[in-house]
Amino acid sequence: MTLQNTKSLRKQIAPFEQSTTKQSIWQIINTLGPFIILWYLAYISLSVSYWLALIPAVFAAGFLTRIFIIFHDCTHHSFFKDRRANRIVGTIMGVLTLFPFDQWGHEHSVHHATSGNLDKRGTGDIWTLTVDEYLAAPFKLRFAYRFYRNPLVMFGLGPIYVFLLKNRFNRKGARKKEKNNTYLTNVLIVVFAALLCLAVGWQSFLLVQGSIFMISGSIGIWLFYVQHTFEDSYFEENEEWEYVLAAVEGSSFYKLPKLMQFLTGNIGYHHVHHLSPRVPNYKLEMAHNNTQPLENVPTITLATSLRSLRFRLWDEESKNFVSFKDIKYLTKKSVPAQVKSEL
Repeated sequence: MTLQNTKSLRKQIAPFEQSTTKQSIWQIINTLGPFIILWYLAYISLSVSYWLALIPAVFAAGFLTRIFIIFHDCTHHSFFKDRRANRIVGTIMGVLTLFPFDQWGHEHSVHHATSGNLDKRGTGDIWTLTVDEYLAAPFKLRFAYRFYRNPLVMFGLGPIYVFLLKNRFNRKGARKKEKNNTYLTNVLIVVFAALLCLAVGWQSFLLVQGSIFMISGSIGIWLFYVQHTFEDSYFEENEEWEYVLAAVEGSSFYKLPKLMQFLTGNIGYHHVHHLSPRVPNYKLEMAHNNTQPLENVPTITLATSLRSLRFRLWDEESKNFVSFKDIKYLTKKSVPAQVKSEL
């Protein structure tokens, strides 16, 4: 897609930026309702077998992912017209998903403003090195990077580190309002967990909620990863970086089966979301289908997305992702580059 083709894109998306209160309320009902029911079914299934309980737990994890999408929209103030309503609902959903409203809102806004910009990596994104940076890096940094990009670490330990640990602490330089929101979220999480432990027992709580958390957390990180890590994604130095191109070429259209599209709140239409974060999730598909220039955006399916597991480094020369194996022949070269650590 050329710059000429993208000039009118944001204007074409604008009609879909208005939220609809009835649709937002209905989405809360058809998300929280099934989640609560499935959580309870997983709990009572424990009396028979943990493996039986995993069946409703898997589906509950899908609905927890959908809860996160509501939270995500609220941080963009796109779920309701009223900012206060977004803040209240977003904070509540943040307790369920273990994300502080203001902290995530700040980091995610930076992500939108810098996605695909090689000079502004490090906030709200997946740690990515270029081939030259990796080859110039000392052994310790290479080891740390390979450890970080290992799928078992990223999708296994990742949810534990990000959701349970990182989100509990304020970022450096956070303002008072943001700090207080993090403290409030932490207190509400403890109260919520304590009440559930009293109601069902701490063992049952850990088995049910722990399973749901690990599954939904892995799904969440996978979605974020695959929507920006595909072979011919978009990365440019700051001088060449362009917002609209980063949105339509650096954010994938993840074409999922209808059930998975529903559970993930249409976030597969990630290119539309990056074009305009003000489009609520329930209008993303409509915006895509009614915007002709978006017909040829990078599209991946459930099957083809698995290839992204081998993508580790961005090659600035070929303008695509490569694996560690692809650069073995370059390991003896000494390439001067400034390496930015974002672990």
